[in-house]
Amino acid sequence: MLVRNAYDKMIINAREMMAMFAFNVDDEISLRLLDERYAGELLQLINHSREDLREWLPWLDSTTTPRHVAEFIQGAWMMYEERSGLRLGIFYHGRLAGMVGFNTIDWANRIGIIGYWLGSHFQGYGIMTRSVTAIIDYGFNQLNLNRIEIRAAFQNDKSRAIPERLGFQIEGKIRQGEWLYDHFVDLVMYGMLASEWE
Repeated sequence: MLVRNAYDKMIINAREMMAMFAFNVDDEISLRLLDERYAGELLQLINHSREDLREWLPWLDSTTTPRHVAEFIQGAWMMYEERSGLRLGIFYHGRLAGMVGFNTIDWANRIGIIGYWLGSHFQGYGIMTRSVTAIIDYGFNQLNLNRIEIRAAFQNDKSRAIPERLGFQIEGKIRQGEWLYDHFVDLVMYGMLASEWE
């Protein structure tokens, strides 16, 4: 392939990196870094699920245009390159279904904080439980993390079901830990240690 300029080289390198970070969870689910090709599909997924997602996610009102989604994807790449986080698209039978990954990685203390969301019409198939399990395995076995945390709004039963199903311990409540459009919500903090994960 002829590389015409520095921009072409950057795009080729980015795509090579993306190919390096993609893996199959099972026969139905794969996780991979997104690039600009997925901006439209991601925005469509968000728009289709906007009303449901907005109940618990604080970024919906500031994610309404293709530019917003492109900036999110660029930010995810920056996190990946800086090793400060890892945000991956969840693909179910080849269709983008949601996002999962480490919103933050604290290397000094070897802690990863997992975040996730799933499009409305992909819920109820065990997709998120399997995806989060894969991210936990990756965090403990490949990144050598010692601790993984998940935080969820106290009343968000669907989100809280994931760490509870996977054996995380409730380690406390963070009172008014997140601003959600016009009010604060309490967060439940879940923790898992590498020594506890099977």
